[in-house]
Amino acid sequence: MRALVIGYVWPEPASSAAGTRMLELVQLLLKMDYQVTFASAAALSEHRFDLKAIDVTEQTITLNCSSFDELVRELQPELVLFDRFFTEEQFGWRVEQTCPNALRILDTEDLHSLRHARQQLLKAAQKHCGSEKEKQSVAPITVDNEHLVQQMCAGDMAVREVAAIFRCDLSLMISKVEIDLLQRYFSVPSQLLFYCPFLSQQAIDISSQPDFSVRQHFITIGNFRHEPNWDSVLWLKHQLWPMIRAQLPQAELHIYGAYPPPKATQLHNAKEGFHIKGWAADAQAVMQSARVCLAPLRFGAGIKGKLMDAMRCGTPSITTSIGVESMNGDLPWGGAVADDVEAFVTAAIAHYQYENLWRQKQQQGFAILRDYFYRTDHALALPTRLTQLADNIQHERDNNFIGQMLRHHHHKSTQYMGQWIEAKNK
Repeated sequence: MRALVIGYVWPEPASSAAGTRMLELVQLLLKMDYQVTFASAAALSEHRFDLKAIDVTEQTITLNCSSFDELVRELQPELVLFDRFFTEEQFGWRVEQTCPNALRILDTEDLHSLRHARQQLLKAAQKHCGSEKEKQSVAPITVDNEHLVQQMCAGDMAVREVAAIFRCDLSLMISKVEIDLLQRYFSVPSQLLFYCPFLSQQAIDISSQPDFSVRQHFITIGNFRHEPNWDSVLWLKHQLWPMIRAQLPQAELHIYGAYPPPKATQLHNAKEGFHIKGWAADAQAVMQSARVCLAPLRFGAGIKGKLMDAMRCGTPSITTSIGVESMNGDLPWGGAVADDVEAFVTAAIAHYQYENLWRQKQQQGFAILRDYFYRTDHALALPTRLTQLADNIQHERDNNFIGQMLRHHHHKSTQYMGQWIEAKNK
């Protein structure tokens, strides 16, 4: 069997949770005995994973070019995995035209339109702020679903994203909140969605975790190209960290992340204990050496890789209600959740100072991994669903008339646009 994975970018598991997620999916396909080809139109990146080392064929492709059709025609994959809805928009019509019987699977990563809507609400709240400090003092976005959906429908991203979900045979979701949102407000049938947060259940070796007494400083980590991460750094710089530092003058905040731009490195100030460290060669090592993880996310969506890493490393985290969305179910958080500035700062200081509290929250983090994320082995559940889908593909597609209709109209318009761009480029 052959599988084609069309990547929005080349996977970088050491740089982002999205990279880890994509590598997990590739490895799962290999375990299912697929011969995997990974194709991307993105530039080859500095920290990308060497897919050839795991017997995956790498293929550079070009947008709006019929050479992709030739690749698919020659490969004849039984399964095509689209990395985020952008790639389905760009290549979905070509796949259906050239290889109509292939399963079309969409990995959403997170619901981009939800994250974008929250970002737009934050920008609106900051619009009339008179200074940068005032702008970076605006609280996280905590509106109810009705207001969120209203904002999502104000632009075209939700229309595009939900349409891509309907056009595919199955969409992989990492958030139960997002599944509920799609079903309740956008009428997406449950059979088109599959909850699949993580595929690897990493062992929790509690005995090897560094103890409270040998850990020091605060940490925040995340790819600087991911806008919620950059926004959290700004909130830390202008409001949260000065308040924490005032009460813990010897503490430092170490900020790690791939691709820090000049505007980020310019924020480095050793005298203030604000250290921009950049890319971490071993994210687990730096997370385990820190005493507390700070993740003040004012907007975002999906599961937060930095918070998963913190729990695996036994590092309590202080975050917001957006940070913990779809991260713990009914279980108490392995740290603290605060949208209010004073509460956030108080919690950060308490977890840094009080060992008994720190140990309690560390154990709660381990419990979330064990009882919420590891309760179901998705590495077994997903192959079962894919096999079921392949065995009944025509029946499942017949039951998705909206998807058929959207594919007909979208693929025609996208086909003609792509062909026009290709002709123009010649």
